[in-house]
Amino acid sequence: MDVSVIDKQLLAHPGATKALHEKWGWMVYWVGGRQFACEFTTSPDAKPPYTGRHLLSLKCAPDRIRELVAEFPDGILPGYYSDERTWISVDLNADLPEELVLDLCDMSYELVFAKLPKRVQREIIGTE
Repeated sequence: MDVSVIDKQLLAHPGATKALHEKWGWMVYWVGGRQFACEFTTSPDAKPPYTGRHLLSLKCAPDRIRELVAEFPDGILPGYYSDERTWISVDLNADLPEELVLDLCDMSYELVFAKLPKRVQREIIGTE
């Protein structure tokens, strides 16, 4: 999948920013000081099934994680290097529907935004 399309979708949300995590070489997306996505390629030494994959890690509802991993076992994995109960990793080289991946980007943002303090939420959407 085209990373520029994903980047545009992630940054379209209010208050969304991105920054390179230089130590890891990952592009990390933030809202209100909290991570809601990251895009990276794992090393050839990474533990299978993550080995050498180009991944997008996203926050996800736990029930949805089970469904997605069952439905797309080669394209959606439990979150790499994160809490597998609340994060997924999408293989950007897998044959996944673009609409699904973009919807998952939106869900990730919404889940993280909803957990921000109300004051921060108001600042981000400009109602304060």
